[in-house]
Amino acid sequence: MQEEKIITHSAKETQDVAIKLAQQILQQKSNNSAVVLALHGDLGAGKTTFLQGFAKGLGVGEVVNSPTFLIFKKFKIKRNKKQDTITKPFENFYHVDCYRLNDAEEILPLDFKEIIKNPQNIVAIEWAEKIAVLLPKDVTQINFNHLEGDTREIILH
Repeated sequence: MQEEKIITHSAKETQDVAIKLAQQILQQKSNNSAVVLALHGDLGAGKTTFLQGFAKGLGVGEVVNSPTFLIFKKFKIKRNKKQDTITKPFENFYHVDCYRLNDAEEILPLDFKEIIKNPQNIVAIEWAEKIAVLLPKDVTQINFNHLEGDTREIILH
């Protein structure tokens, strides 16, 4: 994926960008490991808002809030017949929040390495820089910048 800069002017626009990305990922053939998204940005930059739209694009019907105190939440991805015929379907969406971690090793007891190895998983990680040493090489990096008001710059690479 080449670098792409997107400016959004509302939470809805941010979520719409995420919905499109989720739908693109669902169209892909799965690799030998999970699809991993590493999200970066200050508090209030739009990471959780983005992931709410992303989960919607995956067909997750549950409310997606930041799992800061749980470290991660697992959601089932709604399967559709079109996806099943195109690809080996993804089964799970993991929303990970590393904000409270002091060291990358703290996430290992939660079977993190197994989660990111499973090709049926899509894993989105807020504050991914805190566990950068554990991330796969082919991770999609997404940077969020709060410009002013509800305006956000989202950089995908």
